[in-house]
Amino acid sequence: MSQLTTGEEQLHWKNWIDCRDPQAGDILVKKYMPLVSYHVQRISVNLPKNVNRDDIRSLGMMGLFDALERFDPKRDLKFDTYASFRIRGAILDGLRKEDWLPRSAREKAKKIEAAIEELEQKHMRNVTPEEIAVYLHISEDEVYSALNENFFANVLSMDESPQEQEDKEGTNFHVKDERAILPEDSLLKEELYEELSRVIGTLNEKEQLVLQLFYKEELTLTEIGQVMSLSTSRISQIHSRAIFKLRNTLQDVKH
Repeated sequence: MSQLTTGEEQLHWKNWIDCRDPQAGDILVKKYMPLVSYHVQRISVNLPKNVNRDDIRSLGMMGLFDALERFDPKRDLKFDTYASFRIRGAILDGLRKEDWLPRSAREKAKKIEAAIEELEQKHMRNVTPEEIAVYLHISEDEVYSALNENFFANVLSMDESPQEQEDKEGTNFHVKDERAILPEDSLLKEELYEELSRVIGTLNEKEQLVLQLFYKEELTLTEIGQVMSLSTSRISQIHSRAIFKLRNTLQDVKH
């Protein structure tokens, strides 16, 4: 499909908002489908291989359709920003409702966590993925993937769905004042950022570059691979190793 001019897009939006013109809706969905692909790839990085990417894409498409239905052009908000919010929310909400992390993966993560605790007590230091792999007779990649998947699952279970939050209306819904940061929270965050900055500085050049391109420049793994002349799977491996190191830092700061 050719790129829409600003005038053409505005016309399609008018036809969609005024009379829910199906053709206009189809055109707008096609225009913003790349947003779905973008969020599917970013979220899929932390999911196990058994999770069907087509299922994740379906959840994302539901979020896009929902955004199209709910969007109010009178708001001071761009549609791509609003749609990104709904797409990501739909995917995460769908993942919360499904037990997407198999029992075997959870059990493996528990074994690895137990091994880490035992080895750290024995050596009185942070242990490497290589040491964990040797201790459990598994590959390093299994260590990385199991811990990253479990880490993401824990974050997902604690994170309230953005869609559920937005859909709550009435007197019982209170919006948290994000500006009201307690002094102790501010201090802990500052210490965490300083520690993360220090650890990021200890990563090798490729790990630092992958994190920068993925989280700051918001490139996909495929795009990063093109920039660095490496395969997508290799970029994924570098990303996992970097996250493993940062994950250890987060746990150290918490304890």
